[in-house]
Formats: sequence, C-alpha cells, structure tokens
Amino acid sequence: MSGNWSDLRARTGSGLAMVAAGALAIWLGGLPFIALAVLVTGLMIWELAAMTRPEGAASWPAVGLGLTGATALFAVVFGHLWFLTPLLILPAALGSFATARRDRAIFAAYAVLIMLAGYALVALRLGVGPGVILWLVCVVVASDVGGYFVGRALGGPKFWPRVSPKKTWSGTVAGWFGAAAVGGLFAAAGAGGLALVWLTPIVALAGQMGDIAESAIKRRMGVKDSSALIPGHGGVLDRFDALIGAALVVLLLVPLMPQTLFGG
Repeated sequence: MSGNWSDLRARTGSGLAMVAAGALAIWLGGLPFIALAVLVTGLMIWELAAMTRPEGAASWPAVGLGLTGATALFAVVFGHLWFLTPLLILPAALGSFATARRDRAIFAAYAVLIMLAGYALVALRLGVGPGVILWLVCVVVASDVGGYFVGRALGGPKFWPRVSPKKTWSGTVAGWFGAAAVGGLFAAAGAGGLALVWLTPIVALAGQMGDIAESAIKRRMGVKDSSALIPGHGGVLDRFDALIGAALVVLLLVPLMPQTLFGG
C-alpha cells in the first residue's frame, strides 16, 4: 500500500508541475512557449533514439539527436525563419548513425512526425492564439481520460489488439464523444463555431493514432515506458504521444476551416 501511495504522490506531483508549466507557457506565448515546445520536442527525439539504438551502444548519439532536434526547431521558429523548415528532417536524416539497422525507418518516420508536431504547436500558438492550444490540450485530455475510464468499465472488443492490447472500441468511441463535448463547451463559450463539435472527434482520433503509434514502437522494442524522466508517468513521449497526431491534424485544418478555430 505504501508503495502505491508513493507512486500516486509522485504521479500527482509531477502531473501538477507539468500542468502549471504548460499553462504558464500557453498564457505567456512568445519565447516561453517556444522554449517549452523546443524542450519537449528535443526530449522526445532523445527518447525515441534511446529506444531504437543498438543493444549495448553508447547513449551519447541519442543525446546528440535530441539536441539536434531541439536546435533545428528553435532555428525554424525563433524569429519566424520558416524558410529553414527543411531542417526539421535533420534528426531523421542523422538517425542512421545512432539507431539499429532494423529500426531506422521507424525512427526516421516518427522523428519527422515529432518535429512537425513541435513546429505545429508553435505555429498554432503564434499564428492563432492561446485559445486553440487550450482547446487542443482539452480535446486530447478528454479523449484520453474518457476513453480510459469507459474502456475499463465496459470492456468489449479490442481496437487494435496486436499493437495496443488494452485499448477497446468502447473506450475509443467514448474518447470521441468526450472530445465532442469539449468542442460543444468551447463553441457555447463563443470560442469557435458549432463545427467544433464535429471537428473535435477528428482531432481526438488523430491523438489516439499518435498514442497507438508510440505503443507499437515500445512493443517492438520491448519496453514499458519511453524513459523514466517524469516520476510516476514514464517518459515525455508517454505523456505527449497523443498530442503529436492531434497537433498535426489541427495545423492542417486551420487553413481549411479558419472560421471554426477561434477566429484564426
């Protein structure tokens, strides 16, 4: 019992710290938000490289790839140097020097998604405003929490048993409804049009795919967590995997439906 309580206390403490840091960065915007996005992106690249490195290999190449990812993203977004966007593929291009041969394609593909997601978050915050980031985070959290509790309560057929044995169809669909509820609340508050109600389940599905993608990688590598960096939570990828897919989809939808996304 004491062990469980200790883990819960660590999980709660680190969770509150992440919420506080994230909320402050979203509110401040500018350099503080860029710094947080760059830090999180670099850490995710590092964790991905560490998971896919050859057995017994040194750890410094993974650290180097993480620093490369953080530096590349900072160079692109700081000062609005969007013409440097091709730098976002740099970690993927250099990954062959640090990852196992059989996992190089996986690292490259997921590293590109991580880098683009970091870019998307900064572009959304600077280009649209804090509201869209708050909405995005709430959608991901509502989908995750709703899916977890409903899935555990109802059970039923598995969504993708080979990749994520615990994820059920009941939990997945519950996540969509939870996301739609978030969209309805934001629309009722005047933060966006009614289209948010049907748009949010699409974003939630993208987040769920991000979660499944990371689960597939961890399953392939035979690891439970991407790292032990966050007490009680595992790694940064474990906490932000859903945000990767969701952020990319929102960035794609903004030019198509700007009138629904907080007047962006």
